[in-house]
Amino acid sequence: MASTLTKFIHSLDPRTLPRVLQIQSGIYFQGSVYEMFGNECCLPTGELIKIIGFKVNKVIASICESTEDSQCSSRIELPLNFPGLCKIVVDKTPYLSIEEIIRKVSIGPTRLGHPCFYCNEDIKLSNLTIKQGEQIMFNSVEEVNGTLTVNCGVVRDSQSHSFTLPLSQEGEFYECEDDHIYTLKEIVEWKIPKCRNRIVKFTNMLYTWDSSYPLPENFDGCLILAPIYEVQGVMKFRKDIVHILSDLDIEVKDVTDCYDINCFLQPLSMEDVFERTSKEFPMVAEVIEGPLGGQQPYNLLCPGKEIIIHKKYQATRILASEIRSDSHKRHFLIPASYKGKFKRRPRVFTTAYDLEIARNDKEQLHVVATKAFDSPHKELFSVSVGDQFLVQQCQTGEVLYQGRKKVIDVLACEQILTKSYKAVLLPMYLEGGFVELIHDKRQYQLSELCKEFRLPFNVKVSVRDLSIEEDVLAAVPGLQLEEEITDSYLLISHADNPVDSWEIPVYRLNMSVQLLSKPVEETVSIPTRTIVEEINEEQYYTVRRFENQALLPPPRPPKKPATLGPNPLLTLCRERQFDVVSTRKQTQSLVRLCAYLKSQLSFSFLFKRRKKKTLLYIKVTSYSLVTMIHLECRQELMCLYVCLFFK
Repeated sequence: MASTLTKFIHSLDPRTLPRVLQIQSGIYFQGSVYEMFGNECCLPTGELIKIIGFKVNKVIASICESTEDSQCSSRIELPLNFPGLCKIVVDKTPYLSIEEIIRKVSIGPTRLGHPCFYCNEDIKLSNLTIKQGEQIMFNSVEEVNGTLTVNCGVVRDSQSHSFTLPLSQEGEFYECEDDHIYTLKEIVEWKIPKCRNRIVKFTNMLYTWDSSYPLPENFDGCLILAPIYEVQGVMKFRKDIVHILSDLDIEVKDVTDCYDINCFLQPLSMEDVFERTSKEFPMVAEVIEGPLGGQQPYNLLCPGKEIIIHKKYQATRILASEIRSDSHKRHFLIPASYKGKFKRRPRVFTTAYDLEIARNDKEQLHVVATKAFDSPHKELFSVSVGDQFLVQQCQTGEVLYQGRKKVIDVLACEQILTKSYKAVLLPMYLEGGFVELIHDKRQYQLSELCKEFRLPFNVKVSVRDLSIEEDVLAAVPGLQLEEEITDSYLLISHADNPVDSWEIPVYRLNMSVQLLSKPVEETVSIPTRTIVEEINEEQYYTVRRFENQALLPPPRPPKKPATLGPNPLLTLCRERQFDVVSTRKQTQSLVRLCAYLKSQLSFSFLFKRRKKKTLLYIKVTSYSLVTMIHLECRQELMCLYVCLFFK
C-alpha cells in the first residue's frame, strides 16, 4: 500500500532498516536539475531506493494559542539549534499496549530515553503489583529467550523497584506530566512519538527579539512540532549515497520482501567497519562518501578511492584546550607520538584544596595569592594579595570552636618572606586565588609531562613537531592538557601505497565505504602516521562525557567549621538564583552548556529575561551531591562552572 514519504518515515522503526522503497508517484523539476542544496528533488516513478538511515534536518512548527486550541494560525520553520527552552504538553491520548509504546516512543540508555507512563488499572505481576496511576519509567528494551521485554522501574518510599513487562501487556497507558525543560533538539530527537503530534510550550526565548525571528514578540502560546527528516539511501545503479528530505511530495511503497537487498550498494560507516571482528581485517574498501577537510589524510579520502583498512584498535590521546578567556576556545586531541616540545605555563587555583590536589612530591608548588582571605581563627593564617607560599602537605590542625578544640584539615605551607620562611596553616576550605610561579625552564616531551605531572596542566609549544607539515599547536599561545582519553581508531592506507598508513577516528569521521572482494597482502610493522585532531565543542563534550563515565568519584571535600557560616562551595544548592548581564551570544553558549550538563547530572534550570538581564534559576534534585554552580561573565562570554563533590 502506497503512502507519502513523510508518513512512511514518521512511522519507520530504525531497527528495521534497511528498507527498499519503490516510487509510486514521482516528482520532476523543469530542466535538468536533479539535486538542490545537496538533496535529491527529482525522483521518477518506479525508481527503487534502499533506505539506510534518517536523521532530523529541521522542524516545522504550527502556532496555536493554547493547548486546547486545535486551530493553528501559521507555520514556521525552526532550526534545531533554536535558542529557546520548552516544556512538553502531556499527550492525553492513551496507548493501548506496551507494544504500541515501544513502537512509537524513543527509549534509550540516557535520561532522555526514559519516558514515564501510568496505567488506569492495576498491573499484577508475579512479585509486584503496579498500582493504578503509579508512575512507571521505561528504561530499556531487551530480548530474553527470543521474546522482547521492557525493563521498567517504579519508585516507592525513595526505593527503586525494577521489573519487566512483556510487549503483550494491554491496558490504557497515559503519558505522565513532565516538569523537565528541554532544548528543541532534545525534543525532536527523543520526545516526539511516531504518528502523533507533540505540543510544546516555550518557557524562555533566549534572544533579544527583532523582526527577523520566526516567532512573534512576547510569544506565549504553544507549538505543534513536525520534524522534517533527511533520509539517506542508495539507488540500484548509483555508487553514492543520496539525501532526500522527508517532505518531498512523493508516494512510496515498501517492497523490501520483493527484492534482494544485497543487489544494492552496501555502504558502511566507520562505526560499522569497527564492529567487524578482528579476523576480518585487513580489508579493501572503496570510499563512497569522503570526509570534509583539507588536512591529511582526509583530503586523500575522496569518493572512488580504494583504501586498505589494516586493523582496528584503541589508542590514547591527550585532550587539550586553548587557554583563553572568551568563548572561542579550540580543543585538540594530541597523539602520544607527537614530537613537539612543551614549556610549562602558570596554573591558576581557586581554593587551597586545589593546591593540595596539584601538589607534586618531586617539586614544591610555589604560588602567589591574588585574592585576600581573612581567617576566623587565630590558629590559621590570613592571606593578603601578593603573599607567596611553598605548598608542603595536607595535615590536621586544631582550632578553638565554642571554647572547645576541634580538629580540621589544613594545608601546611611556608610563607616566603624577604629573608626567611614562615610556617603557616591554610584552611582547606579557603576560597581565594593563587597563581603558580614557575622556575622550571626545561622543555618536555608529551610523554614526560604525563608521567611527571598530574593533569590538568598548562603548557605552551616551544618546539613544533617538524615531522608534520603544519603543526596547529605551535600557533596556540597556551594549552591546558586536561586528561588522557582512550578512543577507537582504524589504521588505513591507500591501496596503491599500503606502507603509508594513517590513523583515523571511528566516531568523528563522517565517511562511508563499500567493501571490495580483493585479496590483501599483509604488511609487517607498518609505520603509523598520526595527526593532531582539532575537534568542535560538541565533540569535546562528547569525548569528556564518555571518558568520565569510567572515572571514580572525586575525593571528599574539606569541611568548613560551622562558625564560619554557610559556604557556597559546600552548601547543598536546593534552589539558587543568579542575576547576570546577558547578550544573545552569551545565552546561546549558556543554554548549550546547560543542556549538556542537564543530560549528565540531575538538576533543572530555568531562564527568565528581564530587560537586559537573564535570570538563571537552578534547582538541584540529586541530594547525594553537594553542588556549587557559578556564573562568570567576561566580555562576550558566559561560562557555567559546576563543581561536584560526593558527601
